Amino acid sequence: MMASFMSYFGGGRRDPKQTARDAIVGLRQQLQMIEKKEEYLQKKIEEETKKARANAVSNKALATAALKRKKVSEQELDRLAGSRLQLELQVNTLESANLNAETMAAMKKASDALKVIHGNLTMDKVDATMQAVNEQRELANEIADSLANPIYGSGMEIDEDELKAELEELEQDELNIRLNEADHAPVHLPPGTSKVEEKSRTPAKVAAEDDEDAQLKELQAALAM
Repeated sequence: MMASFMSYFGGGRRDPKQTARDAIVGLRQQLQMIEKKEEYLQKKIEEETKKARANAVSNKALATAALKRKKVSEQELDRLAGSRLQLELQVNTLESANLNAETMAAMKKASDALKVIHGNLTMDKVDATMQAVNEQRELANEIADSLANPIYGSGMEIDEDELKAELEELEQDELNIRLNEADHAPVHLPPGTSKVEEKSRTPAKVAAEDDEDAQLKELQAALAM
């Protein structure tokens, strides 16, 4: 009997969630009983009121007794209303406390999960890791820049002025070769042109005649269309 009493009032170790659920269920069952009792008393008050009204003239003693019973029922109804309000407050408090407990439990699980994810990770370790990453990134950039630069002979220095002079000499040789080839290029004369006329034909004349021939051909082609 004592063990049962201690268990009922929290002496034993129980699951907090289950304890809250059991308490809420018990409170709601008690509320249902009070509501049924209130319905019964309300009906009884209505009946006693009718009885008192019906005997108010013919039988005052019976009417008075009915009114007394009515008053007793009204007092009982008021007490039940107060009890019902207290039970409703307890239900709301328990439901709120249970929700808070479940919220805290969920937050604790999330916190434990974060601890597992982070492990022994600290801000000092994070900063050290990021510093190492940045150093390796800078090293990679320096290596890439070094590979992109042209590599000349070991210890060999190149004179830029000498390169420029050699390039100008090559350009002059190429121009001389082209001028020489132009002087010795054969000139195709139109039929009936003599050698004397050939010698008298300058490059400007040749270009003009070629241009005239081209225009003549274009005119003939246009007329033929």
